[in-house]
Amino acid sequence: MEFFCGLDVAMDETAVCVVDDHGAVHLEMTAVTDPDALFATLKPFLPRLRRVGHEAGALSPWLHPELKKLGLPAFCLETQHVRAAMSAQRNKTDKADALGIAHIMRTGWFRQAHIKSESCYRTKLLLTHRRNLKAKFLDLENAIRHSLKAFGIRLGKVGRGAFEQAVRTAVAEDPLSSELMDAMLSARAELWRQYCRLHDLVVKMVASSELCRRFMAIPGVGPVTAL
Repeated sequence: MEFFCGLDVAMDETAVCVVDDHGAVHLEMTAVTDPDALFATLKPFLPRLRRVGHEAGALSPWLHPELKKLGLPAFCLETQHVRAAMSAQRNKTDKADALGIAHIMRTGWFRQAHIKSESCYRTKLLLTHRRNLKAKFLDLENAIRHSLKAFGIRLGKVGRGAFEQAVRTAVAEDPLSSELMDAMLSARAELWRQYCRLHDLVVKMVASSELCRRFMAIPGVGPVTAL
């Protein structure tokens, strides 16, 4: 007899379901979302445990490699494929999802998702946070421009370096507006400093990578695109 396991992973607890090759349920329980706790739960089935499946999610880059290190035959499943396979379920609960994933593992009708390396995720995180900081910086700048229009002040095409001085000059005669804009401009300046900090990290990472430097030899390819 062979066993197949489905995991419905959440931030704190994971629903665990183990079925045999005939579809009979041998275990249904919840465990702490921790590789060691999940290994301890599945240890009695380990000699004949053929596949352990879980959906791709936010915890997958950490959880999947850890399960593999412990010797579990873990498979990370493509989310859309799993949802399509379980779309006919009447009850949408963690317990039912774990059972559905267990049956998917038993039948072998699944598509495996690729888990990138840890260094890959670190690089992606750097690019993502750099982009987020720049987006927030532009949001603040646009909010300042929009609020000034209520008083008939249109800044027009003002460069990034001259923006702060232009705003302060425009509201210098109004104490309340001057105080409000000072807070907004201070937040804008801090966001820009932290954005530049992350951008410098991008440049340093690119400079240390021979492959990225070769990419930048292509016209129009800068550090961000190369990375």
